[in-house]
Amino acid sequence: MTVSALPRPSTLAEWIAATIPPGISALDTAPVGSLRFLFYGRASTREHQDSRSSRAWQLDVSRRLTGGHGAIVGEYFEVGCSRQVPWHLRPRAAAMLRYIAANADRVDAVVVGEYERAFLDGAQVRELRAVLEEFGVQLWLPEAEGPVDFDNSAHEALLSLLAKRSLTEVLRSRHRVVTAMRMQTVEQGRYLGGRPPYGYRLVDAGPHPNRALARRGVRQQRLVPNPVTAPVVKLIFSLRLAGHSAAGIARHLNEQSVPSPSSAEAERGRGWIDQGWSLRTVVEILGNPRYTGRQVWNRTSADRATRSSSGRRASVRNEQHAWAISARIAHTPLVSEQDFVTAQTIQATRNSTRQADADGGERVYLLAGRLQCGVCGRKMDSYRSHGRAAYRCRHGHTSARTRPEGAPGNLYLREDHLLGRIAAHLTAVGLADNPDPEHTARLVDELGLVLRCDAAGVRSARPRHHRASTHTTQAPGTAASPWRDRDRDRRSWRGR
Repeated sequence: MTVSALPRPSTLAEWIAATIPPGISALDTAPVGSLRFLFYGRASTREHQDSRSSRAWQLDVSRRLTGGHGAIVGEYFEVGCSRQVPWHLRPRAAAMLRYIAANADRVDAVVVGEYERAFLDGAQVRELRAVLEEFGVQLWLPEAEGPVDFDNSAHEALLSLLAKRSLTEVLRSRHRVVTAMRMQTVEQGRYLGGRPPYGYRLVDAGPHPNRALARRGVRQQRLVPNPVTAPVVKLIFSLRLAGHSAAGIARHLNEQSVPSPSSAEAERGRGWIDQGWSLRTVVEILGNPRYTGRQVWNRTSADRATRSSSGRRASVRNEQHAWAISARIAHTPLVSEQDFVTAQTIQATRNSTRQADADGGERVYLLAGRLQCGVCGRKMDSYRSHGRAAYRCRHGHTSARTRPEGAPGNLYLREDHLLGRIAAHLTAVGLADNPDPEHTARLVDELGLVLRCDAAGVRSARPRHHRASTHTTQAPGTAASPWRDRDRDRRSWRGR
């Protein structure tokens, strides 16, 4: 009896395949089923993750899960998109859902490499389930070891557990990072990144305290006064302490052609346009506590609580008690703590009247969007004057710049005075009988009027262009007819 020798493996793959115990089939030789899968994966960031490696391991997990059941016929991998963003707003996920909607007969299931890579919580799973069930498509998860059966109580419990674990992972990571950054600020006074405040520049502060980062050449930085702009910051605080308003300080700096923060960015070629000093820029400098030499962190937040429905982060101001302030002086101060606090007191005094007015409730402007300046043609702004609703036009001028000689002054009109004149005119032309302010405003809105005003009050009224057809179709004697003769309107308004 002759026994033929087994062929010797000639490649590494053949050698490894020969070591597989009997009864266990290799992954690449497993029988292929008929299911057609779409793969979805995600990498949170572009800067701190290797998206190629992330895609590879998630795809490998998905292939092992679907092996013997079918083949992955399409791949949708998201890079740089947070899992907090809903599926229909993620670019690649949205593209996959559109493909399923247009080709439901070509897709049997969606497979993901890991629950936490695809979903933030159970709500996202339920939203995806509604879409997939509409087109008869399954959802496969590695944690479920196959297709998710939403009618199975064990799978429902599993999904709830995975959702909690996903949220916990986010909260735990965030807590660790935020706490560490707070301690680095308070105890070490460390500069944690970002653009340096106007008046300072960055210099090298030695190797990074994390030895792994230091070996890669990462260096610390610290703030030192900028010899060009630091004197400007000191000037701003001295003018404020002398009693000047923020607008007056901005005018002074513009008149003296002092370089503004935007000019420095424009010189760096960052696409900024130097528009000079504005009131807001001065207010921001006066309110920045880092000029006292203390390192300050967490003045603003841009986390999940401030995200819009699209997933975009909106920066919001935090209350002072939430700031992290260094226990010691971290860099050269440009203003003393006493002067800084005094400047804030001046700001608070100037804002006391406006704050008291704001505490009175919601501000309502009955003629907002209906008034046009008779001097320059601009739409008049809603404005509070001594606690009353009013309107103003500055004719394109800002308080941060000196008004050109011969330019018209600001136009201010109180709302109650305007409504009284309008009500009298509506009564005179037979459109109403001494209407109250709310009724007068409703009539102005229903007639689609734009009121042209000057210092004497309303001078003329005309319907909006897009409503002209509505009024021309009404018969004489109805609500629209008194407004057709514009010359007569002007004479009528002037006579009142």
